[in-house]
Amino acid sequence: MTHATTPVLVIHGGAGVIRRDMNPAKEKAVRAAMTKALQDGYAQLKAGKPAIDAVTAAITVLEDDPNFNAGRGSVFTHDGKNEMDAAVMEGERLRAGAVAGVQRVKNPILLARAVMEHSPHVMLIGDGAEAFAKEQGITLVDPAYFRTEERWQQLQKALNEDSEKKPHDDPDAGRHFGTVGAVALDSTGHLAAGTSTGGMTDKRWGRVGDSAIIGAGTYANAKCAVSGTGWGEFYIRTVAAHEICMKVLMLDEPVQRAAAEVINQEIPSMGGNGGAIALDADGNIAMPFNTDGMFRGWIGADGVPHVAIYDDEPDPSNHLSVPATPSSANGSSGQ
Repeated sequence: MTHATTPVLVIHGGAGVIRRDMNPAKEKAVRAAMTKALQDGYAQLKAGKPAIDAVTAAITVLEDDPNFNAGRGSVFTHDGKNEMDAAVMEGERLRAGAVAGVQRVKNPILLARAVMEHSPHVMLIGDGAEAFAKEQGITLVDPAYFRTEERWQQLQKALNEDSEKKPHDDPDAGRHFGTVGAVALDSTGHLAAGTSTGGMTDKRWGRVGDSAIIGAGTYANAKCAVSGTGWGEFYIRTVAAHEICMKVLMLDEPVQRAAAEVINQEIPSMGGNGGAIALDADGNIAMPFNTDGMFRGWIGADGVPHVAIYDDEPDPSNHLSVPATPSSANGSSGQ
C-alpha cells in the first residue's frame, strides 16, 4: 500500500454552527484554539511520532477550551451533571479504546487511549472508568471544573422548555452537535482517529451517543480514519464511521465520495444530520456536513494550519455532494 510522504492532520470542533450565535470574540477564540490544536498535533507528526500521538495532542487542546462541548466545555445533563464520552482507534492493528459517562476525568481522550494501551478491554464506563483512570495516573478533577455559565444557562433554557412542554429552540444546534475530533496520517502511512464529547444538553438516563462507540462516531483501518459529529443516535444506527471506511477499503471508493454518501445521503434520509472528517492513506481529506457550518481544520505538506467554520468557506472537500460516478470524485490531496 502506498502512503503519503508528508503527514496530514484533520480536526473538527462540532457541526451545527449557527452564524447568529457566533459573536466576533467567540469566533476569534474558536479559530485560535483550532489553530493551536493543529499546530500541537502536527508537531507530533513532524517529529516522527505515530498518528495516535497527533490525534490525542490535538483533541486535548480542544478539551481544555470551554468553547467546545468536550472536556472543560461539556454541556450539562438533565440532572445538572457533566458526563463525557471519548474514543480512539488505530488503523494499523485495529486497536481501540473508549470511555463513557465519566464525570471527573479532565481529558477523556487520554483515558480512552489508556484503555486501548493498558487494559484488556475496549470500553469502560462511569465509576469503573474513573477507578481505572486513577490507577493509570490520568488527571481527575472536581466536577466543578467543568461548570461554565454558558453551558449552565443552556441547560436552564432546556429545562424551562421541558417544564412548559415546548419544543426546544434550535434543538439540532443546541443539543446534538457538540463534539471534537481528529484524524491523522503519520509518516509511516498509518492512520488514527479520535473523538471526544460532552454529549447532549439535557440528556437523561445515562445516555451515550456515537462518539465513544467504535464504528459509529470513531473508526480507523489501514486505509481510512473517521471522526463524526452530529445526531449520535443516527450515527449509531448507520454505524457511520465504519461504513465510510468500509466503502474506502472494500469498494475502493474515493474517501470524499464514501463520506458524502453516508453523511449527506444516508443519515439525512433517516431524519438525522451532522458532519464528519475523514482521511485516507494517500492523504486525501473529506469534510462533509449538512448543517450551516462545522468547525474544521487541516494541515499537511505546506505546514500551515487552515481553519474554516461556515459552509461558504472552502476546504479540501469543496463541499462535494455525492458525485455522479466514482471516477469523478477523486479527492483533492490534503497535503
